[in-house]
Amino acid sequence: MLVETCPYNNSFLNNMVHSVPNMSSTAVTDADDFDVRHSSFYDPNRLSEDGSPTMLSPWNQSCSPYTKSPWYNFDDDFPKNLPQNGLIGSLVREEGHIYSLAAKNDILYTGSDSKNIRVWKDMKEFSAFKSNSGLVKAIIIAGEKIFTGHQDGKVRVWKVQSKNPNNHKRAGSLPKLIDIFKASIKPSNYVEVKRNRTTLWIKHCDAISCLSMDHSQGLLYSASWDRTFKVWKVDNSKCLESVKAHDDAVNSVVASVDGIVYTGSADGTVKVWKRESNGKTVNHVFVETLLNQEYAVTALAVNKPGSVVYCGSSDGVLNFWEREKKNLTHGGVLKGHKLAVLCLAVAGNLVFSGSADKNIIVWKRDGPVHMCLSILTGHNGPVKCLEVEEDKESSSTGSEKKWVVYSGSLDKSVKIWSVSEMAHNLHQMTTMQQSGQEDNSWDSIPSVKY
Repeated sequence: MLVETCPYNNSFLNNMVHSVPNMSSTAVTDADDFDVRHSSFYDPNRLSEDGSPTMLSPWNQSCSPYTKSPWYNFDDDFPKNLPQNGLIGSLVREEGHIYSLAAKNDILYTGSDSKNIRVWKDMKEFSAFKSNSGLVKAIIIAGEKIFTGHQDGKVRVWKVQSKNPNNHKRAGSLPKLIDIFKASIKPSNYVEVKRNRTTLWIKHCDAISCLSMDHSQGLLYSASWDRTFKVWKVDNSKCLESVKAHDDAVNSVVASVDGIVYTGSADGTVKVWKRESNGKTVNHVFVETLLNQEYAVTALAVNKPGSVVYCGSSDGVLNFWEREKKNLTHGGVLKGHKLAVLCLAVAGNLVFSGSADKNIIVWKRDGPVHMCLSILTGHNGPVKCLEVEEDKESSSTGSEKKWVVYSGSLDKSVKIWSVSEMAHNLHQMTTMQQSGQEDNSWDSIPSVKY
């Protein structure tokens, strides 16, 4: 039996292997190949702030977003005769680990455990704004609004000022205070979240793990370590539904086409939900469980047509499913990382996976085949978040398609890469730029919740 693998040497550049359809994920788990990490057993009385990776990280709250940024460019440190594809720049800051990224039209938003959200343009600071509490675990852009998900369980809303685009004003939070007040009057609006503890169903009671957007319907999805995902109407900030989705922390939620939503959890499952609307009422109906394993599901991604679903796990393995008509079929397994996969992104025919092993693997999909195109190395800590934008220059010139990839890491840096679907020299170049010293202090990072 064969699985798609990504060996850490130059021989992978032109190596393509077929995946094995319908292979069980447990068949490829090998403790000799990966540093396997298990999800903790579910404890209904334990919320995820206990022993989470965030709690093990020092918080630095002394940096103000209105002081001069400590970020700087490393461009001058790199040789000038580098190959065309590869690392564009490296931005390093002292104020905190990078937990979230969002990019649109060459504007980059970064969130960290300093509680600051910084805005960057052309690799220079453009603006900044700060939340009152809770490290920034997720950022998503919807028109002139920016939504940020935080460790304290709140989704905050910010608005870009049209007359002054570098000015971001706080526009409220989800849910709104007036909605909390109205809901608190009815006892039926309270749900039990812990023994002898209740809260309103419209509120998350634990950290926000990620956000996803269905732009066509104007719906925002928030997933939380409280084991639920919630659905919000963007135009009026109303919570339409709260779904008790899993038996442990929900680490990822992705809204796809045709009202399909995917959730992945520390309980080891990937679930599929179908949105059904009746007037103002929105309900998400459980469809099926795609995966049920002992390892925590840490990241999900879906390609733009909604035809391929990717899942990263705490054992470093990627599973994927392909849609045939209305059914999803397990397409195979991608093996390449040594530690947990922490983030995924899909752009065109490329799949990007970031890991606690500090590397980003670029996979190229060609029908049923995935090729390990390159390994982007250079981070000195786990790669926590990825964002991909199409390179406008390559689109306008009609040359080979290129992508701008942003990677945020717990080494407090953001790196910016240029990736071509035809590139073959990325691994050689990034290896050249990699420090000769290996820091193994990150190898023991917990992987239950992300």
